[in-house]
Amino acid sequence: MSQEEASLEARLEEQEAFEPPESFVEQANVTDPGIYDEFEENWPECWEQAADLLSWENEYDTVLDDSDEPFYEWFTGGDLNASYNCLDRHVEDGAKNRAAIKWEGELGETRTYTYGDLLNEVEAFAATLRDLGVEEDDVVTLYMPMIPELPIAMLACARIGAPHAVVFAGFSADALATRMNAADSEHLVTCDGYYRRGDALDHLSKANEGLEGVEHDVSDVVVVDRLGDALEHSLADNQTDYDELVDEHEGESVEPVSRDAEDMLFLMYTSGTTGEPKGVKHTTGGYLAYTAWTSHAVLDVKPEDTYWCAADIGWITGHSYIVYGPLALGTTTMMYEGTPDYPDKDRMWELVEKNRVDTLYTAPTAIRAFMKWGEEYPARHDLSSLRLLGTVGEPINPRAWKWYYKHIGGESCPIVDTWWQTETGGHMITTIPGIDTMKPGSAGPALPGISGKVVDAEGNEVDAGNAGYLTVDKPWPGMLRTLYQNDERFLQEYWQEYSDQEADEWVYFPEDGAKIDDDGFITVLGRVDDVINVSGHRLGTMEIESAVVGVEGVAEAAVVGGDHDVKGEAVYVYAIPEDGHEPDDDLEEGVVEGILDSIGPIAKPEDVIFTPELPKTRSGKIMRRLLENIASGNELGNTSTLRNPEVVDDIAEQVESE
Repeated sequence: MSQEEASLEARLEEQEAFEPPESFVEQANVTDPGIYDEFEENWPECWEQAADLLSWENEYDTVLDDSDEPFYEWFTGGDLNASYNCLDRHVEDGAKNRAAIKWEGELGETRTYTYGDLLNEVEAFAATLRDLGVEEDDVVTLYMPMIPELPIAMLACARIGAPHAVVFAGFSADALATRMNAADSEHLVTCDGYYRRGDALDHLSKANEGLEGVEHDVSDVVVVDRLGDALEHSLADNQTDYDELVDEHEGESVEPVSRDAEDMLFLMYTSGTTGEPKGVKHTTGGYLAYTAWTSHAVLDVKPEDTYWCAADIGWITGHSYIVYGPLALGTTTMMYEGTPDYPDKDRMWELVEKNRVDTLYTAPTAIRAFMKWGEEYPARHDLSSLRLLGTVGEPINPRAWKWYYKHIGGESCPIVDTWWQTETGGHMITTIPGIDTMKPGSAGPALPGISGKVVDAEGNEVDAGNAGYLTVDKPWPGMLRTLYQNDERFLQEYWQEYSDQEADEWVYFPEDGAKIDDDGFITVLGRVDDVINVSGHRLGTMEIESAVVGVEGVAEAAVVGGDHDVKGEAVYVYAIPEDGHEPDDDLEEGVVEGILDSIGPIAKPEDVIFTPELPKTRSGKIMRRLLENIASGNELGNTSTLRNPEVVDDIAEQVESE
């Protein structure tokens, strides 16, 4: 490294704040700092700006109906269709030949769908679904990997007014069955398989196994043939081939069904602290308006862009920022089937260069992996097309932020570090790249119109520099409306009542700790509930523990998250063997298999530790904090409240010796 390079490196290390480049600000969608005051002074009517990004069949008459809080309703009286907003209107405006989706397969295959192509494919599959008996408000389950047929199916469902429920392809057969049962879903769209690191994976067998656990009749299963001759498969009596069905309906027109703004667009199941996944309900008007507005303001998406969100559509990030937000704005959105290090560790950068990507939105987990692999991989490629970088899924530490800024963005791309959740529908806390200073490690201020605060246990705002609980005390258009068929659980899990001298107020409590600085920038510190954030994916500890104790030979178990250099958090299992069962490799293998079968590879534990006892309070509660400290290699802290404090040292010594 030359002296000049060393000097630049040192400057970057020391710098704590970064301004967006003038060249970016000049072309940014949102550049007026007054938007924060404007939204605050004109709330909730300020959200008309989001609604104005959509086409409405019938205009709404009320921006926010708060008569039954927290069951808020947005844009009431309005009617629209999400599929029309993502497809037809762009074709009608002359963009039928603009690329809508660019897909890259893991083995190098490519497919490009123009807006005209995509509309035709969506109409053909919408006609297929109707022909199969899918009616308005029927929930259609989609169990597919990152192939174009997944967003096609989502938009086809939206077109006919049938909510979709996407199940992440990496989830197990049991997870599919659980979600289909919870949603009362009688329709499934899946595929024969997909590629991962060059291997053809059999997905249909897993889907079939899941269907055996569905407690009601499943009337039809549509199967996409992704692998061709690489995997022979046969279809059951109620299963039909996707291509055959679409070919039968090719050229058919399907008028988009007019949906009330508050009609359900989709269900997304997320981990719950009780072990039972929660069906988060998002609606058509508020959700679509919010994802369009945040894509416009935060991700600076423009119709002429090639935009790449490197997430999976099986998670909310893919719903909001691969499918609905970008397509509502008429841009080109990219999809990639594979992993970022196959066939080599420069695969991501090869795709950025090849497709002249303007915006890259990825996870800190991936960035930490890129850092570990080395700067030589991005250095092989021309990344000068990049205009904006983003992160999602978990907080990003300053060191990773600065590496991303330097080696991927060439110190000329703003970075938006976005905090949000499945339940929020879209970004909540982040900088607006055409306005705000960036502080590595801090997500930024709450977005205009979002009342994000950091409070203590009594609900009082904490002083700058102090830690507290992140809360949101005003509704927003993208918010979940309820949990599917479970209003009581919705109230119990998401709304915390804080008391002050004047009134009792309902506050959304996302169960994250945070601190705030003098400029109103919020740093998210992590979960304060029983959810582990693995590579940006939320997994309920109860759900994993249920899988572990279901393994023959395990008497009791505790599951916690521990620090991990790449994943952020990893799953650690502490288990007590049953009498007569040895804590050996066979039992460990059984625990791992039990988790994989119940949940999927995303929950594979980093370590399984067998112990004759778990640390418990005198009331019998497992002290998971101590187990988390052991997993992360942190100081153990006070053990005086335990009835068996000696077990903590024994477990710690065992972990250190492994």
